[in-house]
Amino acid sequence: MTVASGPGTARPASPELLRSVFRRHAAGVAVITARGRSGPVGFTATSLASVSADPPMLSFSIGTGSSTWPVIATGEHVGVHLLGEHQRELAQTFARSGADRFGPSTAWREGPQGVPVLDGVPAWMVCEVVTRVPAGDHRIVLAQVLLGDSRGQGRPLLYHQGRFGGLRD
Repeated sequence: MTVASGPGTARPASPELLRSVFRRHAAGVAVITARGRSGPVGFTATSLASVSADPPMLSFSIGTGSSTWPVIATGEHVGVHLLGEHQRELAQTFARSGADRFGPSTAWREGPQGVPVLDGVPAWMVCEVVTRVPAGDHRIVLAQVLLGDSRGQGRPLLYHQGRFGGLRD
């Protein structure tokens, strides 16, 4: 196999190479939530993807070392929230290890199936977890959409080059 050379020298596959390549990939920002025995949990995800229209399904990935993983590993339902560019601080809160994610600065309510639903997001869904697929140090979660709302306000929040930002016209 021949690898085309570009402006730099090709490097062998590694976690660092993967991270450096994906820093150049702009991704939408979502927060995944669930109800645990000790209360609500959640995390910021940029791995959200549409999987199927019929039935409506999506996927996201989560690291098995995440503090949220034990709840996602056994829970039946999750909330999926697409964040707006006005919600950078919320994205940072749910991305930060050890943060009080559902503290006073986070507006939320208990939604269908007991799933925490964040207020003020452009769109949200409540989903039933279908399966969890091992993928290295992560799991890919496939979930079927049960209900949701896409009528919220705001332009999408993006993650690129290690920072949260918005679209430019």
